[in-house]
Amino acid sequence: MKIIDIANETYNSLSANKARSGLTMLGIVIGIASVIAMVSIGNGAKQSIQSSIESLGSNLLTILPGIVQPGRGIVSSGRGTAQTLKNEDIDVVKTIDGVAAISPEVSRRFQVVAMGNNTNTTITGVIPDYMNVHNVNLANGSFISDANERGMGRQAVLGATVATDLFADVDPLGKTIRINKVNFNIIGVMVAKGGAGFSGLDDMIFVPLSTMQKILSGVDYLSTMSVSVTDKNRMTEVKDLIINALLDKHRVDEADFSVISQEDILGTLTTVIDTFTIFLAAIASISLLVGGIGIMNMMLTTVTERTKEIGLRKAIGAKKRDINLQFLSEAVMLTFIGGALGIILGWFISFIVTSTGIIATQVSLFSIFLAFGVSTGIGIVFGYYPARRAAQLNPIDALRYE
Repeated sequence: MKIIDIANETYNSLSANKARSGLTMLGIVIGIASVIAMVSIGNGAKQSIQSSIESLGSNLLTILPGIVQPGRGIVSSGRGTAQTLKNEDIDVVKTIDGVAAISPEVSRRFQVVAMGNNTNTTITGVIPDYMNVHNVNLANGSFISDANERGMGRQAVLGATVATDLFADVDPLGKTIRINKVNFNIIGVMVAKGGAGFSGLDDMIFVPLSTMQKILSGVDYLSTMSVSVTDKNRMTEVKDLIINALLDKHRVDEADFSVISQEDILGTLTTVIDTFTIFLAAIASISLLVGGIGIMNMMLTTVTERTKEIGLRKAIGAKKRDINLQFLSEAVMLTFIGGALGIILGWFISFIVTSTGIIATQVSLFSIFLAFGVSTGIGIVFGYYPARRAAQLNPIDALRYE
């Protein structure tokens, strides 16, 4: 049986009942579209997080109190309540070869009031080096200065989101806000950093570190220390030097702190997103199984309806292989067309998600080739049994079938 003959027979058979063929393909279309959409959203989320991390600087180390394992959170020292980083540790880290700058920080959430508006946000005590270490810029005004830090000044710099929440379209420079019953004068507004879901820099208010420790929070320890390394290639070396220096300073055998690089954070988040994407794609793939069962059901019905046709073909010389190939081709064509429509629908869904501004999705060629492969495979797997059943029919019994 020639390929052109098989193609013509397949087309005639599927087009004879367009409604049934369309409904049978629907499960494949939905399944393929769901898988492509989920994978593209996962890829977009991964790229967004990577950009957010890299925007903070590619040579950043973060020192945290307590023992932290990437992906597992703080596993000792009170799960986030550790107080093992002190102000004295700042001078220790500064002297380490390879450290370009250091930004000690203390963060707490407070209710902030201004011009009749209020918001609950993160207040972070910082020193002037914060800007260089975290690669941030001012939109207006100035940042916390050494004089503000030495004098425990009541100055504040607003993140872009906080400035909008408190002052809307009014220029906040020179205005006063009230944090924990203490008045602060606004001296600057940061450029919108984006990626608030991860870094939250736009939703912060920055005050002098000394003011945060002595006046607002009343603590003598640090929430974190961010360290900028002179050379990205020395990240591992500097990390080890920091660990050894702080171990000597704290006089402990087992670290009561953690030093995490951006590669650690990025690797952990990428693993989590990949796992979550695979999980969602697996759930979406269930509809592919349902679609495959629908195709098998349709093909079995078709075999029953065309029993006399099969008997006639065999009576005039058609071989089992020809009958098998004909029905298998119909099943594969159903899933192939469904897969193509699913790819178009999946791309369209991804485009809609991107256009909403929620996340920039990325449709990969791998997911498209995978969709074609899966759809064709489903046609072969679920079309084999009906095709084999048709090929096994006895021509005499088939011709007598009513």
